[in-house]
Amino acid sequence: MLPASFEKSARPDPRRLLLVDGHAYAYRAFFAIRKLNAPDGRPTNAIFGFLKMLERMKVLVEPTDLAVVWDGGLAAERISALPGYKAQRPPMPDALAAQLGEIQRWLAAARVVSCLRDGVEADDWIGTLARRAEVAGWEVIIASSDKDFMQLVSSRVRLLNPGDKTERFWGRDEVVEKSGVEPGQIVDWLSLVGDSVDNIPGAPGVGVLTAANLLKKFGSVSAILSELHQVTPERIRLALEASQEVLRRNQNLIRLKTDIDPSLGPELGSLACARGDVDLMIQLCAEWGFRSMRAELERDRAEPVLL
Repeated sequence: MLPASFEKSARPDPRRLLLVDGHAYAYRAFFAIRKLNAPDGRPTNAIFGFLKMLERMKVLVEPTDLAVVWDGGLAAERISALPGYKAQRPPMPDALAAQLGEIQRWLAAARVVSCLRDGVEADDWIGTLARRAEVAGWEVIIASSDKDFMQLVSSRVRLLNPGDKTERFWGRDEVVEKSGVEPGQIVDWLSLVGDSVDNIPGAPGVGVLTAANLLKKFGSVSAILSELHQVTPERIRLALEASQEVLRRNQNLIRLKTDIDPSLGPELGSLACARGDVDLMIQLCAEWGFRSMRAELERDRAEPVLL
């Protein structure tokens, strides 16, 4: 069931944008389905899982607009600030890499906008599109398990976390439940604790609970650093004092860009959901050996299109 704030009749603007973290869901699909191959032997497990996940998201969210956003590499300024940024991540499995282009073939056939640009991280694209849509009065659902996106949550921006089996949309209450801080404090919270997924170290000895308590008391990293004499116990005060430059660097690493040049990416008006090229989608299903999906599409093709 959709939260009351997402009921269509209650929306001041009827547009609802679903932003999908492409690589995150491709990885999730690849490891969820261990073995699936096309008739010619090519791996198709990530393709099949991704398409099923996307269809489930569309049913849950009922978007009027949709975009799948892909990583185009790491941001140069983040690498410059922290050479080890995301460096611990293993290379993408060859069998997964071989399927990404096929997923994008499907998205093109389904007339789903796919965003990819060299040197632009998916998180920043999603942040920018989410903020543009929010300013335009749209509601936004970001589909990702990346905790960085909690910083974007507002009255109009929610998260759909694939790790949450309740399939609820995360708003302010869920962010506070998860982190102990408000969405507007997430950048500072992650700066204090660090982010092992992105290989960003925090202040030594400062865990999630300590960071939340500090932010509840002082409000921000800047306020904590300006009032270090009030921080207890001493070991935490000393750790923070020694980590001041690290914390300031972390804020810049973790804060998502929400102002990418509009000329570099899709306009909001181009993201509207549209009927796909069903014949081409059926052709792809036949190529990959997706018999049940092909049968569903053939039934869909036989039904009249309602205008």
